[in-house]
Amino acid sequence: MKRDYYEILGVSKSATADELKKAYRKVAMQYHPDRNPGDKAAEEKFKEAAEAYEVLSDADKRAKYDRFGHQAFAPGQGGFGGGHASNMEDIFSQFGDIFGDDIFGSFFGGGGRRGGASGGGRPRGVRGSNLRVKLKLTFEEAARGVTKTIKVKKYVGCNTCGGSGAKDKGSVQTCSTCGGSGQVRKVTNTFLGQMQTVTTCPGCNGEGTTITAKCGNCKGEGRVYGEEMVTVDIPAGVQEGMQLSMSGKGNAGERGGAPGDLIILIEEEAHKELQRDGLNVAFELHITFPDAVFGTQVEVPTIDGRAKIKIPAGTQSGKIFRLKGKGFPDVNGYQKGDQLVHVNVWTPQNLTSEEKTVLEKLNSSPNFSPQPGKSEKSFFDRVKEVFS
Repeated sequence: MKRDYYEILGVSKSATADELKKAYRKVAMQYHPDRNPGDKAAEEKFKEAAEAYEVLSDADKRAKYDRFGHQAFAPGQGGFGGGHASNMEDIFSQFGDIFGDDIFGSFFGGGGRRGGASGGGRPRGVRGSNLRVKLKLTFEEAARGVTKTIKVKKYVGCNTCGGSGAKDKGSVQTCSTCGGSGQVRKVTNTFLGQMQTVTTCPGCNGEGTTITAKCGNCKGEGRVYGEEMVTVDIPAGVQEGMQLSMSGKGNAGERGGAPGDLIILIEEEAHKELQRDGLNVAFELHITFPDAVFGTQVEVPTIDGRAKIKIPAGTQSGKIFRLKGKGFPDVNGYQKGDQLVHVNVWTPQNLTSEEKTVLEKLNSSPNFSPQPGKSEKSFFDRVKEVFS
């Protein structure tokens, strides 16, 4: 079971941005791979802290997490914003600057940046930007959940050069300035002794390599503008305005850089007969005066089809019937709303002379005079009862 993000960082839910940053820095330094070489458990805690900070440091994602928990980012399994961060490269690319390269360079000797030719990995390149798309769902799709395949126009990796941006392998050379590390170190003599600082190499922008001949297809970027079919798993219970994140499905990065995320904004189509109120569904039922007097059985629409309900004799206009469990599921899966059927007794507007005569005779009967009993609940009492 995934741990609470606030618990991981050791902060309260009211923590400020600065408090989050300090807490993440502390945890990340404790479990940093350079400080715990070969320790898989420490590496997992380092990734876990990065995932927690990535969500809580973003105001929109934090609001969704506070409301829906981990399920708010369910479609984004396998990466930041909804799954366990599995790529150390993404962490250092996105959050390396929060620690300060000099801190890790001085204390751990490895520097806060990864990759580069000397590290055995491919050039890091430039991380791709996030993409935001709108996805419209029907009332039923939002209630039940659905799998959608959408076409996303974005930057994709160049097939000609494999994303390197180079004409051929021979066109990629180790940076002469940093020797492939992507960093340059500078030692300064101070009254406290020698201090070492680590900064991004200006010759290769931290990639560790330089290109002597660019790919003719992507012009050296390692990516081209295209499109991709993306399958999105929408959890049951989503609603208008909710955002879902899919890690790594945004724009491809330049020259092998990590891809951005795909942010999916949910739009919900209105239903012809039903209205949504959070987890509950409301329906306005109109019945005739005789049906209210004698009682009847009617069919009402629900998310799952039509359902029959019994209208007791003597039902008053304004009566609310509750259909338990006929509403929307909580996106966290903890509960389910109800359907509320609001009864309206229809008053005829165009009567014939004969109908008017009959009603005028009935109107003089004592049974047709309003006689609310002591047990009759007020409108406000009924509303409180329904939403309690």
